[in-house]
Amino acid sequence: LAISNYDINTFSQKDKGNDNGMATKIQYVNEVKVLRSIKEGLNLQMSADYEFVQQKFKPLERLRNVEFNRDWSLPFNALAADEHLVRTSLQLADKKENRLKYDITSYNRSDNYQGVRQSVSNYINTNGWRLTNEFNLTNFSYNGEKGSFLRPSFNIAKQLSQLSNISVGGSFSAEHNKIQNKVYDTLTPLSFAFNTLQFYIKSDEAKLNKWGITWFTRTNKFPEKDKLISADKSNNFSFFTELMKNENHQLKLNLIYRKLAIKNSLLTQQKADESLLGKVEYAVNEWKGLLNGSFLYEVGAGQEQKREYTFIEVPAGQGEYTWNDYNNNNIPELNEFEIAVFQDQRKYIRVFTPTNQYVKANYVQFNYSVEINPKSILNPKNTNGIKNFISRFNTNSSLQINKKDLSGGVFQFNPFSKKLVDTTLILLNSFLSNTLYFNRSSIKWGVDITHRLSNNKSLLTYGFESRKLRDLSLRGRWNINKNFTTSLTNKFIKNELSTPKFANRNYFINEFSLEPQAGYIYKSNVRVSLIYNIDKKQNTIGLKEEAINNAITADLRYNVLSNSTINSRFTFNNISYTGDANTTVGYIILDGLLPGKNFLWNIELTKRLAGNIELNLQYEGRKPGSTRIINTGRASLRALL
Repeated sequence: LAISNYDINTFSQKDKGNDNGMATKIQYVNEVKVLRSIKEGLNLQMSADYEFVQQKFKPLERLRNVEFNRDWSLPFNALAADEHLVRTSLQLADKKENRLKYDITSYNRSDNYQGVRQSVSNYINTNGWRLTNEFNLTNFSYNGEKGSFLRPSFNIAKQLSQLSNISVGGSFSAEHNKIQNKVYDTLTPLSFAFNTLQFYIKSDEAKLNKWGITWFTRTNKFPEKDKLISADKSNNFSFFTELMKNENHQLKLNLIYRKLAIKNSLLTQQKADESLLGKVEYAVNEWKGLLNGSFLYEVGAGQEQKREYTFIEVPAGQGEYTWNDYNNNNIPELNEFEIAVFQDQRKYIRVFTPTNQYVKANYVQFNYSVEINPKSILNPKNTNGIKNFISRFNTNSSLQINKKDLSGGVFQFNPFSKKLVDTTLILLNSFLSNTLYFNRSSIKWGVDITHRLSNNKSLLTYGFESRKLRDLSLRGRWNINKNFTTSLTNKFIKNELSTPKFANRNYFINEFSLEPQAGYIYKSNVRVSLIYNIDKKQNTIGLKEEAINNAITADLRYNVLSNSTINSRFTFNNISYTGDANTTVGYIILDGLLPGKNFLWNIELTKRLAGNIELNLQYEGRKPGSTRIINTGRASLRALL
């Protein structure tokens, strides 16, 4: 027995009649030994139960299984009602777990739904063959509709011990859901049917190295007047293998091929098609850690949905984009939103909206991450000369490619085959990073060189949008002693945006920056840094805007006892700029600031309370050019679990 009190308006005395709800369930089970003269150990189990759930009852957790409404052909969002379920069952079983069961259930709701479900299931294990069968039939009546839901399934499998425990098996399953209009005796659009036939062979699943092959066919049926007619049929082949026995080399492979044939083009929008899905994962750790890496390769085909997007205003600081009214018409337009530089400018989020426009697409994904560490086999303490020099090097490289292009009737296997400007390209997200370190583990000094390249292209309703960013940086560090540290960073950047629909947004910016830095550390409490940065940016297309930015930054970090930290920063930017600042290019080149003198400052306090509660207070201020001072304050409290 369960009673719930669900008060949707706790502080009001009105409408209290629907707060309380009740549910109850009673069950009787009896088990006896039967047919001893025929077979010893046969048990007959008889059960009966009744369940009542009031419409006003609100359970704390899910009361029904996920498929409950579907089992009874009820809508997914069916409203609550008074429910009565009466079930009886008989089961005959032996000591070897062979069993035969019959079950009948009556389900009635206060919204005029009436249904009866009958189920017969059995399990047989004889001579190593395992047979699992189930037959369900539901008949129902609901308002102006009636129907039946038939679901049979048959499975047979055997493990062949004489062939290294290879398993073979097959199955058949089907669903036949007919929903008829009581007046016109025609099938409703929710009627549907399919049947699936499958055979498989696979190796022993207990072994680390294993494989399997599966074939299955599926036929879908859709309503036409008072019948369910076959609309399409597919043949599917799949293969998988896992080679996990070798700890240094591990491989996983999955491959699925499907061929779809259309039997009645009037019942389906699909077309005859061939599709392929494949995925390969490989991990390597060789030569005592000298080479360590992972690889992922995935191919497939399917329908790509065109997308359109809008910008929605949110509270300041909770978004990602800022709106700049470039044409001064007070109307937010798609080509006037930029990724915000400062927290207070983040007032908009970009929301993608699905459309009903599709294109046939192939996709391929390729990722790798590789690290080479000579130090793992060359110990600097025991080597001299060239070996000592080589052991100081360390390098890592990573690549991520996710690409979709228009299908030309053939599958796409090569992730490197298309360029960013190719018109058949629908989506491209790629990121390449290579870093070479020298003396990385030294606390005294070190040098590293990093090259990054990212390409992004997406298909939107108004056309393509392409972005490309290349970054080459050189960094050296020298710790004079435990108190004084220095570093020098040099960057070369190329930043490109191409949007044929909005020509005013296009740019190709070359950037050069040099940043020396000096720091002083006092014990573990205080860290002070002084940074100088000279940055030059030039747009090589359009109006060829140009900016030179000289910036000086002072940074202070102070640890108060062991549970509080104060961070503060002050930056002075002096920017000389040629061009129109109130444009997309101007916003990008100026980093959200204005030509002339710009001041930025912030202070942040982080304090740990009661062990796992962290309080964070932040204040930011800036004065861009000749405009007024902008102040921003934030506070947050979080629990560390």
